[in-house]
Amino acid sequence: MGKIEVNKKQKKESLLNTAFSLFTSKGFQKTSISDIVNSAGVAKGTFYLYFSDKYDLRNKLIAHKAATLFLDAYHSVCEAQIADFEEQILHIVDYIILKLQEDRSLLGFISKHLSWGIFRNNLVAGNDEKEESVYLVYQQLLHDSGYQFRDPEIMIYLLIELVGGAIYNPLLYNQPASLEQIRPELYNMIRFLIRQHIITETLEDTDANHTPQD
Repeated sequence: MGKIEVNKKQKKESLLNTAFSLFTSKGFQKTSISDIVNSAGVAKGTFYLYFSDKYDLRNKLIAHKAATLFLDAYHSVCEAQIADFEEQILHIVDYIILKLQEDRSLLGFISKHLSWGIFRNNLVAGNDEKEESVYLVYQQLLHDSGYQFRDPEIMIYLLIELVGGAIYNPLLYNQPASLEQIRPELYNMIRFLIRQHIITETLEDTDANHTPQD
């Protein structure tokens, strides 16, 4: 990456980081574009090089934060050398829950605003290197799982909605039960959801499960 590209990336990340700080301290509605560029120390014209308006910035910021969480969780899976697909997904979910427990501002921001449309547009089809890699990592996990899946995009949509909806109130308000009470039920649902979308094992796995005929 050349010097110009590095500088552009740094300016964009500065705007994203500044916006996150202001959105979580002042609130989205009370934060103006002028507030963001002044705090980031860039010209307003620079803002419009990367974002069409404040709402576009918010959506890209949510995608950026979610992508970072997911990729960090994936790296943790690799370090732990987890091979089973279900256990990989559960490890990713567990890692994300832990990080959101540690950062309540991030929890509130992502949980309030993350939607499938934002995920689909900015993580799956995005042109940012980090955002694009989220989809590629998911595809790689599916490929390496040893299974064929029915509607894998619907599966990840349901996983996102299930996890996001299930953990928000237990984490923030300890309602309707503690996270420790909710977690086993949530993980059972994740396992069930994954198994419902499995079509077949790979040929190698299928052959291993059948005894050759005499």
